[in-house]
Amino acid sequence: MKKKLKVYIVDDHTLFREGLRFLLRNSEYVSEIKEAGNGFEFLKEVESFNPDVVLMDIEMPEINGIEATKAALSRFPDIKIIALSMYSDENFYTEMIEAGAKGFLIKNSQFNDVQTAIIEVYNNRNYFSPEILSSIINSLNHKAETPVNNELTKRELEVLLQICKGLSNQEISEKLSISKRTVDKHRENILCKSQSRNTAELVVYAIRKGYFEI
Repeated sequence: MKKKLKVYIVDDHTLFREGLRFLLRNSEYVSEIKEAGNGFEFLKEVESFNPDVVLMDIEMPEINGIEATKAALSRFPDIKIIALSMYSDENFYTEMIEAGAKGFLIKNSQFNDVQTAIIEVYNNRNYFSPEILSSIINSLNHKAETPVNNELTKRELEVLLQICKGLSNQEISEKLSISKRTVDKHRENILCKSQSRNTAELVVYAIRKGYFEI
């Protein structure tokens, strides 16, 4: 990636922030790093720093990550925010995704995953920690055959499950033996029916509707 990014780390644990800063400052794609210990500090400085990507802890004093994310994106909708949490609990990441976060990292993730998340989210893609995706994928098969509502057709459900596994439209086309144009149309219909804007929100939708569970 040619552009060097400004990264804002928002976390109430000083040691965690400093460790992450130490690792990121040696990354060839990072130009500047700023830290805040809570959402209130972050919101005071976000405009002057103008970050490209924010690594946002969820549980913090004064203003938590969910409220800070909502407030920041209401003012600066182009900022890319990645949620940080010690837990892979569904409630944590669904609230952050609904607040506008584009990715979710577990704090015990490998640093390579942090780097990947930053690059993916900056490039307008979504990113979930491998631990979350692994849990999702492991539970897909036994849920896929018994949808709990009639909002999606059987084929749309099949496409949705492959989307949640991280497959591209071309890969879904090949796996289900249908044309890519058909997959494109199914994805469009699913986004419309679920009122989702992206893959991350589709994953949340599928979980909440009971298509699979974490």
